[in-house]
Formats: sequence, C-alpha cells, structure tokens
Amino acid sequence: MASEPKHRIVSRQLHAEISAGKYGAGGRIPSEAQLVERFAVSRPTVDRALRDLQSEGLIDRRAGSGSYVRQIRAGSGSTRHLGLLIPGLGSTEIFELICGELASLARVHEYSLLLGGPARGQSERDAHLDQSNELCEQFLTQKVSGVFFAPFELRREKEGASQRLAEKLRQAGIAVVLLDRDLVSFPRRSDFDLVSVDNFAGGYLQAEHLLKLGCKRIAFVAKPFSAPTVDARIAGVREALARYRLDPPPNWVQLGDPGDVKFMRNLTAGRPWDAILCANDHTAAVLLRSLEQQRVHVPRDIKVVGFDDVKYATLLGVSLTTIHQPCRDIALTAFRAMLDRIADPILPARSFFLTPSLVIRESCGAYLPRS
Repeated sequence: MASEPKHRIVSRQLHAEISAGKYGAGGRIPSEAQLVERFAVSRPTVDRALRDLQSEGLIDRRAGSGSYVRQIRAGSGSTRHLGLLIPGLGSTEIFELICGELASLARVHEYSLLLGGPARGQSERDAHLDQSNELCEQFLTQKVSGVFFAPFELRREKEGASQRLAEKLRQAGIAVVLLDRDLVSFPRRSDFDLVSVDNFAGGYLQAEHLLKLGCKRIAFVAKPFSAPTVDARIAGVREALARYRLDPPPNWVQLGDPGDVKFMRNLTAGRPWDAILCANDHTAAVLLRSLEQQRVHVPRDIKVVGFDDVKYATLLGVSLTTIHQPCRDIALTAFRAMLDRIADPILPARSFFLTPSLVIRESCGAYLPRS
C-alpha cells in the first residue's frame, strides 16, 4: 500500500502552522535539528521538506542562520484577486483538497481567492450555464488577475460551454489555468495551460495491476459525457491490454449509471468480466453497492479498481484499490503556472501532468489466498 513520503508529512504540517500564523511574519521556524527530533526523520528528509516550502514562497532559508517565514511586502493599497470556477466543487473531494491548497498559497502570495461554483451538494450536471456566466461577470467586475477553471463534464454541451467561458475570461485579459481536465476531447489540447494528474499513466496502472493478478476480461465503467480525463484513462487501459497482447471485446467500455438496475443487469449478465475498472471512486462506490445487491462478491467473484483515492475509499464495505491523485502537488503546480501566466501572458500554452500512484487495498483481490 502506498504511503505519503515523510518529507511531505513534514512540509504539510509546517505549511499548516505557517498559514495559521504560528511563527508570525518573518519569524524563525524550528531548526533542522529540532525538526529531525520532532518528526523522527533524517536530516535529508527535513532538508527536502524545507526546500519544498521555499519553492512555494513560504520561507526564506539563510545560510548559517536558519529558515524564516517569508515577509509580506507592504501593499500598494489595492487587493489582488484570483478566482476559482469549479462546478460541483462542494460534491467533489479532490477539488476541495486542491482548492484548499490554492487558498493557502494565495494568502502567502498576497492574493485573495474568490470562490465560484454551484451551491454545496449541487452536482455539476444540475448547474445552470447562466450561473457560470454570472460568476464570470463577478470575476470581471472584481478585476481578478486569473481564474482556475475546471471545465464542465457530465453534460452533452460541456465542450462548447467550457470554451465560451474560457474565451470570455481571456478576452478580458484574465489569465486562465485549467484544473484536472481540458476544454476539448482527448487527445486534442486547447491553447490554455492545463494542470492534471497523468490520466493515461493512471489508466495504465489500473489495468496493469489487474493483468498481473491474472485478470484477462476487463471492463471499464464511466458515466456518459464524462470529462476528457476519462478518455485518457481508457486509452491507458487499452495500452496496457495491448502490451499484454490482449484484444478487448467490443463492449468493454460501458457507459452508464452503476446505480441503475437495468444497466447493472446488462453489465453482469453471464459474469463476462474478471474485473471492472471505474472512471473514479464515486462510480466504484456505487458499483460496489450494486454488486452487493446482486450478491456478486468483491473481490472473490469480480475485482474492482477506482481512481482518485478519496477519503471514503477505505470506509466502503470492501476497501477500494484506486489511483492516488497528488492534490497538493497539483495545487502547487497550478499556482506556479498561474503566476507565470500573469507575469507573461504570451507564453505558449503548457501542460503539466503529475505522476499518479497505485494504492492497493482489498477490492482488487491482491490479498486473496493463492490456490
């Protein structure tokens, strides 16, 4: 099972303490020796954690003196703003984690972060386009410097709607950094900066793990009109199958709602699959519940793997094997990309794909006794 690197545990804790004002502006944080003792880690681990905080602009490191919280410069009297346009934010744990990190980074870099998105608990599918347009108008009125934007998904008109909003912001001179997914379908790329986990690699990891466990008949389940990230994951799965010289059947990609009884009956009729890969952990959680209702046992009868590594993945009836998204690193990379874009608007569009990792739990059958 994957575990968080020790240097990230140290930097995350110090990040939280700095953001909470524990050391004050310009205050000295504990010495490397003190941090080694406090966290029971090696000096190179502490050094890596401090370098991470320095790269984020949180601290200054002074040779022979120590590390100090970065001083906030005297303001010019005007507040700098960044915006978040994240449809479905309140119902998507991954975005909540990423946006929380963005908020901390914004404070450190003297920006206020304006939150935009449907009401908490309202899904993106139910979000009205006029509401998103209203949020854009608010960003224009507030004269934000940039907007972090997660394009629409789970709606037929997602591509056109997302492109119109992004262009509206850009024409107003507002920098745009896309989070998680692009405006256009995979494998095409738009001319906006994009920060995401490497979804192709994630799909490959999902499938390769099951193939190594002996699975040969693998299905992929996603909801209709999913984001381009899902197509990238499917492409990664297809590559893994090809590497193992397996030809997937024509119906191996199943688009539908795993909470729908008819869809599930068609999916499981005749038990055609050794394993099911899911577009995300939410889909996997619903699928697990539906399989349980059909008295299909996971992982004995069929194996299941998700994508995201949300908190409830360990709380399901069968703990979920999944792909971990490095949310903190995604936020840091996106914030750096935003600062670069604001500083130089004519930079060519850039793509930043962060490395995913596999988290092995019960649902994939890795811990079943071998016969």
